[in-house]
Amino acid sequence: MAKRFSKGLLFFAIALALLGTATWQTWNWWLITTAPSASSSAQADAKPINLRVAPGTSAQEIGQDLATLGLIRSARAWSLWTRWTTFQDAKGGFQAGTYQLSKTQSLPEIANTIWSGNVTQLSFTIPEGWSMGEMAQYFEQQGFFSAKDFLAAADRVSVAQYPWLPATSPVPGFPRLEGYLFPDTYQIASPVQPDAVIQQMLDRFEQVALPIYQQQKDSTSLTLAQWVNLASIVEKEAVVPEERNRIAGVFTNRLRKEMPLASDPTVEYAFGIKQTPDRPLLYREVETPHPYNTYVNSGLPPAAIASPGKASLEATLNPENTDYLYFVARYDGTHVFSRTLAEHQTAQNAIHDQRDATKSSTQ
Repeated sequence: MAKRFSKGLLFFAIALALLGTATWQTWNWWLITTAPSASSSAQADAKPINLRVAPGTSAQEIGQDLATLGLIRSARAWSLWTRWTTFQDAKGGFQAGTYQLSKTQSLPEIANTIWSGNVTQLSFTIPEGWSMGEMAQYFEQQGFFSAKDFLAAADRVSVAQYPWLPATSPVPGFPRLEGYLFPDTYQIASPVQPDAVIQQMLDRFEQVALPIYQQQKDSTSLTLAQWVNLASIVEKEAVVPEERNRIAGVFTNRLRKEMPLASDPTVEYAFGIKQTPDRPLLYREVETPHPYNTYVNSGLPPAAIASPGKASLEATLNPENTDYLYFVARYDGTHVFSRTLAEHQTAQNAIHDQRDATKSSTQ
């Protein structure tokens, strides 16, 4: 009787163990092959979620990040999958980069995406008139790389690759590529590297801007560097498109007469100032000597102060034939143009009086 009981108990224990193993394997297979949020709405599940895999991240760390984002049901399921499948023995590894995933994907689908390095194409937009300092801060805020790394990468660009670039910075402490990083919207693969971004922007300048100059260089006295330089000032001064060629005409006249350009944006660039209607430039600022200060220096500044767009580059080669020598900004983006200093001062006073009257009426 005892023997029969022992055999029965042993049979029961074996059966229970087999059942447990099967149940455990079934449970883990369910964790692995199904999407993590079957109970939530399909629309919410399909919403893209970005996962950034830094270089050197282990498979275990990736699994933990996926679980934290709710992209897989458990980090243990990820660990089991990477051990059971060919990932463990296959050549290669999980690739660094940014991936756009969703909760509708199963664990194997997510694993294959990261293993194959199918990274997300990221985009960035550089507006016309941005300086390299503004670009550097933008890339840092977007989480691409640090501002410092961006500016350092710009210094590494070889003139042998882009022979039309300046070889050195015209003024110590100011970037030599200022004006040549073409403003546009770009697509780039993740992970984003500053050298790749700069190369892409220089290539776009070569494709879009250089042909404009090459087609008209015989009809202008401006060198390539002078053209980019002046176009950058036109870009910063012109707010409404219809005034762009006229502003270029004013600066062309002043250069011809060897008058200081007296451009506020050059002072802002020189001293890192951002003026506003309530905080205009001060007399002591415009009178402070600096290579980029076009109030105290005649002619163009040492180099560009921003990246001009195509319209400003074209306007600089096709300035309006005008006898205007001055302009002053209204507070709506347009300007009052004048032929003489007396007219200019009258226009300035009228605009300042209008500004003061508007402020008084709103207080």
